[in-house]
Amino acid sequence: MSQIPSVITSTVELSIERLEDIVEQETNALRERKVVNLKDFNDRKSQALLELMRLMRTLQGGPPSPSLAARVAVLKSKLAVNQAVLQLHLEAVREVSNSLADAIRNSDSDGTYTPAISASARRA
Repeated sequence: MSQIPSVITSTVELSIERLEDIVEQETNALRERKVVNLKDFNDRKSQALLELMRLMRTLQGGPPSPSLAARVAVLKSKLAVNQAVLQLHLEAVREVSNSLADAIRNSDSDGTYTPAISASARRA
């Protein structure tokens, strides 16, 4: 098999670097509890992944470059960390939204169908 031109390899590595930067920015913002526009990050990651996938197609059939394989491994690790931080963030959002929904439900209720009131009414 022929050697992959270094220009293509370096272009792929730059694409990986851009994606890593986006992932790190999002991960750091979430860890620091900053206001995060998740849609913006999602759009940027999607665009970077699309670019990377297109570039990776040019490498098919050639022997993998050790430096490129190392970059992909680092990217994979950063994506795993990002996924864990996003999961934690989503769980926190879900918990807060459930608490708010419960508070709204309780404030709208007159207590007619509350089990505690029904039980005390039976004893009377």
